[in-house]
Amino acid sequence: MKSWILNTRVIPVLFVLITGMIACNPVENEIKGDFSGQLTAEEIENGILTPEIMWKFGRVGEQKLSPDSKTVLYTVSRYDYEINGSITDIYILSSAGGDPVKLSDSDGSYFNARWKGEGQTIGYLADVSGSVQLWEMNEDGSAKMMISSVEEGINGFEYSPDGSKIFYLKDVKFKETVGETYADLPLAKVMIAEELMYRHWNHWEDESRSHIIVADLSGAGLTNDTDIMEGEPFDAPLSAYFDQAEISWNADGSKIAYTCKKMGGTEYAVSTNSDIYLYDLESKLTVNLTEGMPGYDKYPSFSPDGKKMAWQSMEAPGYEADKDRLLVMDLESGDISYLTKDLDQNVSGLLWSDDSKTIRFISGLHATYQIFSIDVDTYEVTQLTNGVHDYTSFEMTEGLISATKMSMRMATEIFTVDPVSGDEKQISFVNKHIYDNIEMGEVKSRWIETTDGKEMLVWVIYPPGFDESKEYATILYCNGGPQSAVSQFFSFRWNFQMMVAGDYIVVAPNRRGLPTFGQEWNDQISGDYGGQNMKDYLTAIDELSKEPYVDEDRLAALGASYGGYSVFYLAGIHEGRFKAFISHCGIYNMESMYAETEEIFFVHHDNGGAPWDDPKPVNYSYSPHLKVDNWDTPILIISGEYDFRIPYTQSMQAFNAAQLRGVPSKLLIFPEETHFVVKPQNAILWQREFRGWLDKYLK
Repeated sequence: MKSWILNTRVIPVLFVLITGMIACNPVENEIKGDFSGQLTAEEIENGILTPEIMWKFGRVGEQKLSPDSKTVLYTVSRYDYEINGSITDIYILSSAGGDPVKLSDSDGSYFNARWKGEGQTIGYLADVSGSVQLWEMNEDGSAKMMISSVEEGINGFEYSPDGSKIFYLKDVKFKETVGETYADLPLAKVMIAEELMYRHWNHWEDESRSHIIVADLSGAGLTNDTDIMEGEPFDAPLSAYFDQAEISWNADGSKIAYTCKKMGGTEYAVSTNSDIYLYDLESKLTVNLTEGMPGYDKYPSFSPDGKKMAWQSMEAPGYEADKDRLLVMDLESGDISYLTKDLDQNVSGLLWSDDSKTIRFISGLHATYQIFSIDVDTYEVTQLTNGVHDYTSFEMTEGLISATKMSMRMATEIFTVDPVSGDEKQISFVNKHIYDNIEMGEVKSRWIETTDGKEMLVWVIYPPGFDESKEYATILYCNGGPQSAVSQFFSFRWNFQMMVAGDYIVVAPNRRGLPTFGQEWNDQISGDYGGQNMKDYLTAIDELSKEPYVDEDRLAALGASYGGYSVFYLAGIHEGRFKAFISHCGIYNMESMYAETEEIFFVHHDNGGAPWDDPKPVNYSYSPHLKVDNWDTPILIISGEYDFRIPYTQSMQAFNAAQLRGVPSKLLIFPEETHFVVKPQNAILWQREFRGWLDKYLK
């Protein structure tokens, strides 16, 4: 069975699991809360999406198609915002559709569900024993048994193809803690760093690294546990995503390929040079398969005949948004073929056909994500799916594809796709009870000519009950990334339906510097942050302002990350267009940002060098702080203290400058949040402040 998950927006929670032993008996868990997701009579009567309703959505996670293609295994997470709590359950559903059956007990988190061997047994991870361990159960949910007793638990696992072995992920300690070094100072708290990188995205680096452990699976337990990276102070999968899809078994279970960046210190912080390593279980030898390839090499996928390995590869060193190429290696000769040389698109996820002649993958095209296939011999590419949506993961047998799909009007659901015709069928309806009672705004596309004579796709999202005879306050949405498409995503943070529910129109341009429109369009933004893409933003809002239903005297601009930077920059150049701004986790001072972010390669590449270079790269002239003397429009600024990509001090600088200049401004700092606000009550507060700011200055 083959599967792949597109993970572009959400960084998974990393379980901190280090040492200790647990008993093999489950611990009684009692989670008090309402996780039903049911709407109240008042919510149904109002019929408009609210922050509280959004936290009642069931969130579909991984899905796995059974080996006989008859059944889909998947997870759903549900929240109770009143207690800031959540549960994740495992469900099973006929691939023909019908009523799902819940296999878990709603008493904790059940995840990483996998079919074992031919599919009569299901393996999964659960935290109900006191730590996260491997469990197994029958296909009907009966006979649940805890299989592992790993010290302090495990972070993920995959069965070998025949189910006789597993690899699992575990944090392995490499150095003393501060408490161990200074045992006489038990109350001292300090982070001590002697090299880069000492923090990454949302966590401080500690004394442990994520390692891959191989074990035999026999009877009711694990034996012969072997750390295939023993003694190596490196993470696999890569920090900070820790994406298990970066590791793969070969067809007969004799080898494991994994992604790792085996370097440290400054070299690690300035490089994207990850490699794919092949570990032989019998000889215990490891070989670097991509040595000498200086960009990201990730996601190995073996052909079923065992002769080839495909993977995703970026060519340019230090550039995290380079073209994601599809490469295939002949494992006997070592020869490498570049299959997508003539395809000006990225590839994401690589699944082989059973005859090893075709690879299917997900790729972005015009701000949607579709399933494609490519012939390994002829390199002929076929687009399998079409439509205004994002496919985000898929599994397949030769007769069926099961996939997760979303759009701006629909949170993730499970669909089946015919692998020949591309015909699709929705089989899960996790949030039907919400859509039946809450009106969603319409989404339409427009192609607009830019100032340099090119065509730009702009999504326009209209409020529920839109009346073109009325005038609406309108929002310009500035996307993050910067190289991240404004695709058909359904976000539980920056949610377009939440925005239009306030009786606003949203204008979301696919401006210069993002994928799905060819690599030239994507690359243009590097070194030109304040240039053409800013013109694209203004072109989009100016063109829509010509519509009689857009009130050009009630416009706002908002965004996060690079979108937050965009807001800060637009605040200095907008010439009175906007009446309000909202910037979340934005870059305010590009020189200080260079020296305080964690992945130095990102700012180094996109700025064209360091601020102390002579001559100084031109991109630093686009720093928003240089135009703060033009700020005159109310601005809401938001950040999280655990955002290490764009540290919250950037937002503080912007707020302090606005205050000192007498610009109406407000600052929200979330001490426990990262680049993303994800705790339920914090997120609801965020949405209320967001809406309140817009209503105050646009209504």
